[in-house]
Amino acid sequence: MHMNESAVLTRDCEATQIPSGGMVTLFKGTHVTITQALGGTYTVMTDQGALASISGKDADAIGKEPIKSPAETMAGASTQELVMAQLKTCYDPEIPHNIVDLGLIYECKLSPFEGEGERVDIRMSLTAPGCGMGDWLRQDIKNKLLRIPNIREVNVDVVFDPPWTPNMMNPALRRALNMM
Repeated sequence: MHMNESAVLTRDCEATQIPSGGMVTLFKGTHVTITQALGGTYTVMTDQGALASISGKDADAIGKEPIKSPAETMAGASTQELVMAQLKTCYDPEIPHNIVDLGLIYECKLSPFEGEGERVDIRMSLTAPGCGMGDWLRQDIKNKLLRIPNIREVNVDVVFDPPWTPNMMNPALRRALNMM
């Protein structure tokens, strides 16, 4: 959902820089404009023009209700189900739909992690090889999957073989976007 709403951070808050994917602290008192709310995250622009993504769990810092992740709302679900539900909260920034329905996830494999818990290895693509949002998407996926209690490590490998095409999209989404 696109927005254009002003806010002032009520506390320090971690955010992910767009498009680099690096972590940054936005400080209490910073003026931001909320430009988008998708997948349980908020995209904000500072007065200096920097873009960042704030996790739904930190929504209170911009005056919004915290958003619970699927891991917090899907009692009794398997780790694989939680991983897929979390991946569906990751949105392509240029085509505002989740990366699972867009067909960007080529492989998602869970394996035991040293000691306890599990590791997630993801092979994914981007809608275009030159997309500048790859690092940001990779970090968004890691941040969200690490919120699942049993997940200890996340590896995201961006590949371009095979190249992504609209035929990889969920058929219902492809119809909705008139890409048949």
